[in-house]
Amino acid sequence: MDYQPGKQLDGIWHTSIIVHKDEFFYGSGGISSCAPGGTLLGPPDSVVDLGNTEVTEEIFLEYLSSLGESMFRGESYNLFEHNCNTFSNEVAQFLTGKKIPSYITDLPSEVLATPFGQALRPLLDSIQIQPPGGNTFSRHNGQS
Repeated sequence: MDYQPGKQLDGIWHTSIIVHKDEFFYGSGGISSCAPGGTLLGPPDSVVDLGNTEVTEEIFLEYLSSLGESMFRGESYNLFEHNCNTFSNEVAQFLTGKKIPSYITDLPSEVLATPFGQALRPLLDSIQIQPPGGNTFSRHNGQS
């Protein structure tokens, strides 16, 4: 799909995954968790039900711990290429076999395909996002 100048964007999406009674997300501080809707971003504008999971909480937390030590360390964060949406998509597939909606995952490449996006890229690449209100996830932070 070609990005058209003047095309309306519905949003620059921050996504997270709610599973086993907690919300998990990724930002420049690494993987974080909170009570659902517990960041200063508040309640979500939209919720996409990806279904149920057979993955136990223990296995899920071990999986998150390994992601936090490898692919989703804080220093790996990049606003356009490795962000909260990348994390949500990865985790959703692990839990349910389903991806998050493509209108979310395709947005960065659509923006960067424009002259405006390319002109802003140096500035945008320097932006680090970490929604306040979450706790940095650690397998040993009291969660079990």
